[in-house]
Amino acid sequence: MPPSNRSLLRSGSALSLLTLVSRVLGLLREMTKAALLGTSAVSDAFSVAFLIPNLFRRLFAEGSISAAFIPTFKGYLLEGDEQKTREFLCCFCTFLSFIVSLAVAVGIFAAPLLVPIFGKTEFNETVFLTRMMFPFLAFISIAAFFQGILNSVHVFAPSGFAPVVLNIVTIACAWLLHPYTKNPARAIAVGILIGGFLEAAVQAPFVWRRGFRFFFTGLKAAFQNPGTRAVLRLIAPTVIGMAAYQLNDIVSTALARRAGVGIVSSLQYSLRLQELILGVFAVSIGTVMLPGLSEYAKSSNWDMYNKRLASALDIITLITIPVTFFSLAEGGLIVRLLFQSLSFGEESVRLTLNAFNFHIVGLYFIALNRIIAPAFYACGDAASPTKAGVFSFAVNIALAALLVKPMKGGGVALALSVSGAANTAALFMLLGKKTGNSKRLGMKSLLTKRFTYLLKITVFSAIALVPVLLFNKYLSGFFTPVNSGNRFISLALPLFITLLLFAGTGVFLLVISGRLNAKR
Repeated sequence: MPPSNRSLLRSGSALSLLTLVSRVLGLLREMTKAALLGTSAVSDAFSVAFLIPNLFRRLFAEGSISAAFIPTFKGYLLEGDEQKTREFLCCFCTFLSFIVSLAVAVGIFAAPLLVPIFGKTEFNETVFLTRMMFPFLAFISIAAFFQGILNSVHVFAPSGFAPVVLNIVTIACAWLLHPYTKNPARAIAVGILIGGFLEAAVQAPFVWRRGFRFFFTGLKAAFQNPGTRAVLRLIAPTVIGMAAYQLNDIVSTALARRAGVGIVSSLQYSLRLQELILGVFAVSIGTVMLPGLSEYAKSSNWDMYNKRLASALDIITLITIPVTFFSLAEGGLIVRLLFQSLSFGEESVRLTLNAFNFHIVGLYFIALNRIIAPAFYACGDAASPTKAGVFSFAVNIALAALLVKPMKGGGVALALSVSGAANTAALFMLLGKKTGNSKRLGMKSLLTKRFTYLLKITVFSAIALVPVLLFNKYLSGFFTPVNSGNRFISLALPLFITLLLFAGTGVFLLVISGRLNAKR
């Protein structure tokens, strides 16, 4: 493996491990929700209520931190002026706190106006849950601010551990409090609020330990600070692009809710499975990659910039393509194993599997988007991902509106996957369009090698799937509930055996291929 690949994997290993734990717990959180709510109308109400503050979270927290704060803060760190760095942190903290507090107040007040966008089923409960969970936006935005500081100095473990706390608290509150609340959705909402606060709290000591001390300042000083203004200049196009991306969720959810009861919830369960892979690998690699790319861009070290980006793209290909093939073959087992219990019956399995089969097709493209976007942000270019995001939004909404009626949730999921591919294509075109980018990244060589590697992994994955398909019928006949005596054994054992078979075949093909290349 090239040195840049090893470096990227080594830097991201701790974060990936913590993210894996977090995503597994996130999956357990969804399993808890599935057991207590299934795909009922109240489950849809919770999904909509949590979606609304989540949309703003991605604008104020994830979007601003990844696209604007880290590159700007990195510039201050490289400059080495501690006083200016402290002033910037004070001003940006004040600015962020003011904006998110204002958004929370408006969101709570305007909840009855926002909820009808998604339909009026369980209207009162959806409004109540929306108002209850909107303060989550403030907590998670401060947590993202702390994460941006720590990631800029190459400290990743605390921000990887914070979501673990969120998920543990949410699961605990769901099971402990639901007998005492009107419905289990309210118990889960309490856990979300407490967990969001703790996400920020667990990172604060690590920020202070690194020597970063900052306090609130006046609003005028906060808005006039050069660093804050630099962040705002980068955020402006990013917010447009992120808003387009979030509108995907809004419109898709509105269309899905009108397609029938349980469609929204089934899409959320399906997306949770997809996010398990994206979070562990794509998001972790993107998070680790951004500070390094920012340094290479500011120092004009385009050779290392190119190598780091190429390494990340290859790693994503090696992970997501095999996962896509295996998930398409074993999606039924995966959904039943993880979700089927109590309120989650056969109809819930059918709805979720229908969405999952179409969501997983877009896994590779969505993962690539999480890697390519930081490559633009590192260069201070937030406009290009915005253009790609707007184009992707148009593709998604057009397809979702066209496919939701004949395909229900599957149509909405397929539209998201196709729009992800469109976004990837647009990003690559924009990355190579500008003369500067083309020269410093060697776009022709980069794309040619990546496409060749993609074909290789795709062919190997298809070959590795053959023994899985041959053994599936035998395994499903042997591991029946009658033979095994336990539903988890009847599902988990054949899934584990086929996973080993698939992975073993794939590794064997990679080893043989590597040896053949070495002989050449």
